[in-house]
Amino acid sequence: MSANSNAVRDYLKGLQSRIVSEMEAIDGKRFLADEWKRAEGGGGLTRIVEEGNVLERAGVGFSDVTGTKLPPSASAHRPEIAGRPWEAMGVSLVFHPRNPYVPTVHMNVRFFTAGDAWWFGGGMDLTPYYPFEEDCVHFHRANRDALAPFAGLHARFKKQCDDYFFLKHRNEPRGIGGTFFDDFHEGGFDNAFAVMRAVGDAFLPAYVPIVKRRLETPYGERERDFQAYRRGRYVEFNLVWDRGTLFGLQSGGRAESILMSLPPVVNWRYDWKPVAGSREAGLYEKFLVATDWLP
Repeated sequence: MSANSNAVRDYLKGLQSRIVSEMEAIDGKRFLADEWKRAEGGGGLTRIVEEGNVLERAGVGFSDVTGTKLPPSASAHRPEIAGRPWEAMGVSLVFHPRNPYVPTVHMNVRFFTAGDAWWFGGGMDLTPYYPFEEDCVHFHRANRDALAPFAGLHARFKKQCDDYFFLKHRNEPRGIGGTFFDDFHEGGFDNAFAVMRAVGDAFLPAYVPIVKRRLETPYGERERDFQAYRRGRYVEFNLVWDRGTLFGLQSGGRAESILMSLPPVVNWRYDWKPVAGSREAGLYEKFLVATDWLP
């Protein structure tokens, strides 16, 4: 798999560079470059900006790490690979914009090998605070168009996203979904790699137009306060349910890079409820529900 691994590695590094360049142009502030090594094997490059003009906190991480024994979060669904040497590489990003009218976004694409077993995974999802229907439609259309060459995958990956990014303890979705896939090896390496590239390449077209539409929207303390409250849900999902976070921490990964997904400002309140008829209530009533956003 070495030649295949090299091809994936080259793609992922290029993807990280493209995304950082585009977002630097929008924000006007440079991303810090933090290269790191992992004691057991491998390393990565974390690109991060804090206190930017548009992005309050944003990270785009590339990692390529190896190990001798799989952690439980990776081998639970594939017990035959438990105990094997492994390699995992990917690009993972989370952007937490300052303006509450610009949604938080997450994207990840990854490749995993353990002996003769291999698979791809990834996806992206949008987490708005004050959503607009046209933005939700645009995001889902970009995901659908990216997967159009692969019959049946968009509908499948959309459902998997809705199912995965769901806070079971709150009985509510994290946001308005997108796409999600894991353990994907259908059609052989070339096809599966093409699917991963399609998802990775779709990120900028899916997200950047939304940012540009909303970054100048006026806001005040009320919107920032609600944004901080809803960011609490993001923290809860990442620390309680997210398999990528668990894999990274259980495999001895670098905590700073793994936890760069957490927002910089967040709060919780006991049993808070939005005012009936408010835009905050509208998030729950109209957007945090299972929806087919595309006609």
